[in-house]
Amino acid sequence: MIPINDLSRHVEPADTWQQELDKVRDVLERGLFFGGPATERFEHDFAAYVGVEHCAGVASGTDALTLALEGVGVGPGAKVATVANAGFYTSVACRRIGAQPVYVDVDPRTACIDADQLRGILDGSFAAVVATHLYGQVADVEALSGVCDRWGVPLIEDCAQATGGRVDGKVAGSFGTVGCFSFYPTKNLGAFGDAGAVVSDSADVVDRIRAMAQYGWSQKYRVTHPGGMNARLDEVQAAVLAARLPRLDALNAVRRQIAARVKDVAHRHGCRMFFEDGDFHVAHLAVLQVCERDAVRQRLGQLGVGTEVHYPIPDHRQPVVMQAAGAELSLPVTEMLAESVVTVPCFPALHTLEIDHLLDSLDRVLVDQGSWVAP
Repeated sequence: MIPINDLSRHVEPADTWQQELDKVRDVLERGLFFGGPATERFEHDFAAYVGVEHCAGVASGTDALTLALEGVGVGPGAKVATVANAGFYTSVACRRIGAQPVYVDVDPRTACIDADQLRGILDGSFAAVVATHLYGQVADVEALSGVCDRWGVPLIEDCAQATGGRVDGKVAGSFGTVGCFSFYPTKNLGAFGDAGAVVSDSADVVDRIRAMAQYGWSQKYRVTHPGGMNARLDEVQAAVLAARLPRLDALNAVRRQIAARVKDVAHRHGCRMFFEDGDFHVAHLAVLQVCERDAVRQRLGQLGVGTEVHYPIPDHRQPVVMQAAGAELSLPVTEMLAESVVTVPCFPALHTLEIDHLLDSLDRVLVDQGSWVAP
């Protein structure tokens, strides 16, 4: 079975893999596991890569979202505009601090937040907008920034699936007030475990986030920020990330090459794939829109191709949300995508024969089962 991902495969040369292990050994020998030189180096290097002034490493992508919201002043009861098709992660962050997510429908061409839909609801009563760059696609940041700037509302970029994406040479995470990243092992830049980061040109915002990530301390044992948590990036993950960062662009290019070949097959059958070849897409996931999704997944499985659904339940249809708010909200595009998207394998360590088999299997299945010709 060709897997959606396989973390046991190492695409790096053996000497590079050994370098990563050596960096981990350095951390172990120092005996300093938080707030040491590895974290300092990664924060410096990643800020430079994104093109911003400041970076704070944190423990996970969800912590990054939570801390970013708090960093721009979002508190209990505040309204946050976001999407409902990105796995509930922003909703979790909002719920952690008592904020109210207000769901916006997405663009059917990209599956990212629809700037026109946002324009129709945003006003000065909102505390923030979270734009998720989904599947590797950088959202329409120019239009979104314009909408947010009109009302003076901070734009938070969720870059978990688009690390390294660029628009006109500018890197995802540098367009909004704050950029949030996840370095979960399956991400384009992945650690050996959970890890994340928050980036910004605002020293005040990042200083606040650093304090919140360490119990709310302004100095050791002196708590000045309410709602602090333990969300620090550890030295092992920082060392691994610093070692892997220089190879990110090359690995993103490999992902794009695979995704482009998948798209060629999909389009041959009139099937939409959420991918356009260019620096603005880093092909984190290869997602197609199909008819008869269950049948497509079953047939691909019979042919030895693994599949997944990203994501099957929109946030506003999650039981925990419906219990509290009922089912009044309708997001037609979001709901359509939840019923029709399917993810196929696309990661740099796929073997050539696996890619060929994936493409041949897709060709056969899309002919047999039909496809989704999007409006």
